Amino acid sequence: MSELNKNNGERIAKVLARSGVGSRRAVERMIDAGMVKIDGKTVQSPATLIKSVQGITVDDQKVNAPEAARLWIYHKPTGRLTTYYDPGGRPTIFEALPDNMPRVISIGRLDLNTEGLLLLTNDGGLARWLELPSTGWIRSYRVRVNGRFHHKRLEEITKGVTIDGTNYRSVEVELDERKEGVNQWLTIRIKEGKNREVRKLLEYAGLTVTRLLRTSYGPFELKTLQRGSVEEVAVSLLKQNCDGYFQTLSTEVNEYVTPEKSKSKGTGWAKTKPKKNAKPKNKHHSPTKDKNTNARKFRSRLK
Repeated sequence: MSELNKNNGERIAKVLARSGVGSRRAVERMIDAGMVKIDGKTVQSPATLIKSVQGITVDDQKVNAPEAARLWIYHKPTGRLTTYYDPGGRPTIFEALPDNMPRVISIGRLDLNTEGLLLLTNDGGLARWLELPSTGWIRSYRVRVNGRFHHKRLEEITKGVTIDGTNYRSVEVELDERKEGVNQWLTIRIKEGKNREVRKLLEYAGLTVTRLLRTSYGPFELKTLQRGSVEEVAVSLLKQNCDGYFQTLSTEVNEYVTPEKSKSKGTGWAKTKPKKNAKPKNKHHSPTKDKNTNARKFRSRLK
């Protein structure tokens, strides 16, 4: 960041993301919905420069200054969605986390039937940095499949392939020697993590995925963490492995690197259940109603 930008402040979307309001994209949607205000005046652009969060509210709730960046490893079980709110009332990962955790966001997603390592953080800027393909981190999965291999297509996906108009980077596939009846185990390593990427690539090779378990995300590994458990990454390891992110921050922000444990349980935790007397949704939405709907969804993200 240039000295001029340091003096003028930082973009409001970036600061609110670090404050744990949500990812930078989510904050931008909140600004577009008219939910973000400074001293009572609605913010018009996510590029608005600020020097502090003083006077800033989101959905009329005060925003706290960015806390120390923290990171957790969560062993996601199958049957839970990686979302704060599901209209169908299905269970989410955030409902299952300990009450003494602060408000967190996920680094990417794992779909309903995928289990294993999911990174969580209280820092939206760190979340974005960890998700970028330019970070170059490998995501490793253990996969149980059945079906007959299409060897030519299997070779194609290891070099990079286009499926239904979507380009996928090269991946590594390592077959296990052992089998379980008609099932075969393999390890696959990818660099991007596009929507249902592993399943789509293996289906292209003639295989049906019957179990999918993420075992690592870059240097962070699931190891022996039990299903449904969560474990915080040590500050020293966070700083060591995410040094590239902290270097992008201003000197003022780098002062937040050493975290302090929250003493209160459940502070700021997202409430994912809809109101009991909520009115049924109208199928025909106007722009104004869409903004109100966004406000209700994002309200659960704030204290």
